[in-house]
Amino acid sequence: MRREGNPEFIEALARGLDVLRCFRPDSDAMSLSEIAGATGLARPTARRILITLEQLGYVRAQERGFSLTPRVLDLGSAYVGSMNLWDLARPHLRDLVRQTGESCSVAQLDGSDIVYVARVAVPKLVTLAVTVGTRFPALQTSLGKVLLASLSPEDLDKSLAEPSRSGLTPRRTPDRDEIDAVLREVRAKGWAVTDQDLAPGIRSVAAPVRDGDGRTVAAVNVNAHAAETPVETLVDHHLPLLLRAASAISGDWALWRARPLETLDTAP
Repeated sequence: MRREGNPEFIEALARGLDVLRCFRPDSDAMSLSEIAGATGLARPTARRILITLEQLGYVRAQERGFSLTPRVLDLGSAYVGSMNLWDLARPHLRDLVRQTGESCSVAQLDGSDIVYVARVAVPKLVTLAVTVGTRFPALQTSLGKVLLASLSPEDLDKSLAEPSRSGLTPRRTPDRDEIDAVLREVRAKGWAVTDQDLAPGIRSVAAPVRDGDGRTVAAVNVNAHAAETPVETLVDHHLPLLLRAASAISGDWALWRARPLETLDTAP
């Protein structure tokens, strides 16, 4: 066994990683019993590990059990692989980039931040560098506005109460009345735009990516340089293309999540 014969082996750390690795790409959430069974851990042990991972922000408790959060991206690409977002979004992002001539990204919400999980970029001089795993304060981004607008009032309060872990100080932070007004508008329109709220020279428009039940699971955007692309171009030209791309990604997501799975027992 890998856990025997080495006095420096940290069993508790290994068990925590076992729990993170046991989450399946074909399941939104796993129950405590499923996690205990998949890892070979006793239920009390698995429960303590899950509570610890939840406190650290790597898993989230929900009605059907536990699920991973985008914070796992801090440890590597396991989260992206488990959700398969890159494979699903890549062809649509590439088409959108060709149609708009701008960089395009997909992000998900983690507390009060967005975390980029897929991106196709064009070589342009921009204020902020963005790669998969980059996080920004959600309120100042079009992606974040779309994701925050999809939350229930209780989840929105909880999300906004968490401090940002992006390390970036935005140009301005709106008060709660302004936040509520902006998010109401986003819900009514079904998309969001920002104009240099996060940093000088950056404006973007974003739309939701939804699953088969209509729930927002991510957001996709077109990002442009303010000196080159006016807001009118974002809304009048890029937005219709973006909405089609978001719809296509949503359709592929729903089909992938609904795909039939069969497991054969080949043991003699």
